[in-house]
Amino acid sequence: MTDYGHELQFGTFLTPSNADPQVPVQLARLTERAGLDLATFQDHPYQPAFLDTWTLLTWVAAATERITVSGNVLNLPLRPPAVLARSAASLDLLSGGRFAMGLGAGGFWDPIVAMGGPRRSPGESVEALEEALRIMRGIWDADERAPLRVPGDHYRVAGAKRGPAPAHDIPVWLGAYKPRMLRLIGREADGWLPSLPYLKDGDLPRGNAVIDEAATGAGRDPAEIRRLLNLGGTVQATSSGFLQGPVEQWVEELTRLALEDGIGTFILSGDDPRLIETFGGEIAPAVREAVAGARRAGGTTPASARRGAKALAARRDGIDYGSLPTELAERAVEPGDREYESVRHNYLRAGAPGIVLRPRDAGEIVSALDWSRGQQVPFAVRSAGHGISGRSTNDGGIVLDLGALRTVEVVDEATRRVRIGAGATWGEVAETLAPRRWAITSGDYGGVGVGGLGTTGGIGFLGRLQGLTIDRVVAAEVVTASGLVLRTSAEENPDLFWALRGAGGNMGVVTWLEIEAGEVGDVVFSQMMLDATDTAGLLEKWGAAVEEAPRGLTSFMILAPARRDQGPVAQLMTMYAAEGADADPDAAIAALETLADAGPLLGHQAQLLPYSAVVSRQSRHHSGGGSPASRSGLLTHLDQDAGRAVERLVASGASYFTQLRATGGAAHDVDPGATAYAHRHQNFVVAGMSSTQQRINEVWDAEIAPVQDGSYLSFDTDTRPERLLEAFPEPTLSRLREIKADHDPTNMFRSNFPIPPAELLAA
Repeated sequence: MTDYGHELQFGTFLTPSNADPQVPVQLARLTERAGLDLATFQDHPYQPAFLDTWTLLTWVAAATERITVSGNVLNLPLRPPAVLARSAASLDLLSGGRFAMGLGAGGFWDPIVAMGGPRRSPGESVEALEEALRIMRGIWDADERAPLRVPGDHYRVAGAKRGPAPAHDIPVWLGAYKPRMLRLIGREADGWLPSLPYLKDGDLPRGNAVIDEAATGAGRDPAEIRRLLNLGGTVQATSSGFLQGPVEQWVEELTRLALEDGIGTFILSGDDPRLIETFGGEIAPAVREAVAGARRAGGTTPASARRGAKALAARRDGIDYGSLPTELAERAVEPGDREYESVRHNYLRAGAPGIVLRPRDAGEIVSALDWSRGQQVPFAVRSAGHGISGRSTNDGGIVLDLGALRTVEVVDEATRRVRIGAGATWGEVAETLAPRRWAITSGDYGGVGVGGLGTTGGIGFLGRLQGLTIDRVVAAEVVTASGLVLRTSAEENPDLFWALRGAGGNMGVVTWLEIEAGEVGDVVFSQMMLDATDTAGLLEKWGAAVEEAPRGLTSFMILAPARRDQGPVAQLMTMYAAEGADADPDAAIAALETLADAGPLLGHQAQLLPYSAVVSRQSRHHSGGGSPASRSGLLTHLDQDAGRAVERLVASGASYFTQLRATGGAAHDVDPGATAYAHRHQNFVVAGMSSTQQRINEVWDAEIAPVQDGSYLSFDTDTRPERLLEAFPEPTLSRLREIKADHDPTNMFRSNFPIPPAELLAA
């Protein structure tokens, strides 16, 4: 008996018939409605009665929301691997990680040759497939900077540029029956995908044995390789053979295949809608329940929790991997795993954590915190990994990644209250709210995570109209260091609710936020380029214009120093919006003309478009880049002294990226004591990025510190103690220390500008 412990999957194997081209699409939609996991399609490019499978896959991915799509299997001889890899990555990105690579070496050689493809012997087919795998995985490895070179006999690339990186680690499933192909699966692939009608008695255990031996020889755990099976049958009142009988017979026989032959994915062949509904609604749930019960009784280790020899060798000191709870181990990523490169870094900082935990709900977060407390390594929490400070990753420690908590749910239409998972991104939120013509101010980039920005501040393009992002938060759920799951609001745990809005990273793990969206129609988004030769004068005029502008206008500025071929320039990104209506273009033009008068205008373009087109959905893949060094400070006004200080910062060369953001308007309506973010009179935040912390500190302390009035920690990497008082002026800081002592007395949440609990400070 062989059970690899794979989480069971169920899907359909559909005919891409073009007699009525919408039928296979409708069957794929039915697959999703029936609760199944994937829809797969034959690929015979030489068959004129079929739709092109790749085109059909893209259409189906766009027409569905949840299921994975795959060829079953794609015809490699007629699909060049480099192009196929880029197509696959593109579809994976567009579908949000819902593509799997089912691949075949070819078999019907006469029609393949008739279509212009090669004729290959069985041995040549295996060689070509192995070369194709190297090319495809090389294209997907966008982190590798060197051009891709594979000098194959059948497929070769000579310096191909890599990328794009797919949205997730695309699994490669190979259709195979002969020993040489099975050994290739064991060494290189992620799944074995045969069809039951082509198998003889004993072929499944024999095939598994060949794959397992090859996997072990390659330093892999055989459980890394999913076993899939195309199968068919009939649901009928009486039994007349294998999978020819009542639902109970199907459940018994599929359960046996899972527990005795290691099948983790069952794919139903055929286009019968009623059978698909029965397969998804009755058979699949019963098989899952039966297999889960048998595994509990037998103590089966989940496949996702097993590691091969190479992965085990990559484990880090200070982490007791063996004690990790099963529900976390199934989705955890370790240094030796193939997914590691896609989760180790954040937006700017390169990281090398010892393990990345990916909980799916508050209960699993409780388990993760309980386990993490016993490890002797750094601990970090990640929403989406875009934070400038870089503290959502680490070296050798634990990262708690909340990316699975990304639902966006309207809970009250009347008040426009939206419950948003902490792992969602603001681009996803904007896209979801756009059909209702709602929007929530949220920074300037759609890849930013909800949990990070929504508990720190949130200075966004709608900031002067709506205030800070935290000003729209009306409730939150948080898991504390002791494992309590608490709902917070003005009425429930009000002290903790106060602290979460500005210092949330110190108080626990927020799982969701409830936020009141604003009614926002189309906005005017303007991009200007101004001559910044007189940087101080430009800043003074721009600052005054922004402060005098209607609240619907919010403007950000990026300053670029002089270069060999041009003088210093300023790029303005400005949004003009109206509450409850489309932006008035005439009013927007009048306000923008005032900004344009701040300095010599070099270029300008403006568009009327939805907010979601500006703060748009972005890829979650981060490749790091080093160790970010930045400073930030709040400015009450951009007066002459402040303008000259910023001018000297830019001229020094210490800051290669200098940005100013307007914050004011509605943010000034909030009492300074209402949230842990107490800065309610300042109008601007200035931030500078540098190659080294020492260099930016030296210039910042000399030039900006004398004119700044507080700090915005989201843009700061300087960890000297005085930053805390700048960010949390008294009495805010003392109150935060008392609340910290109640909810995190051991200072577990200390990776992101830690606030020492009152008792620890006294000690």
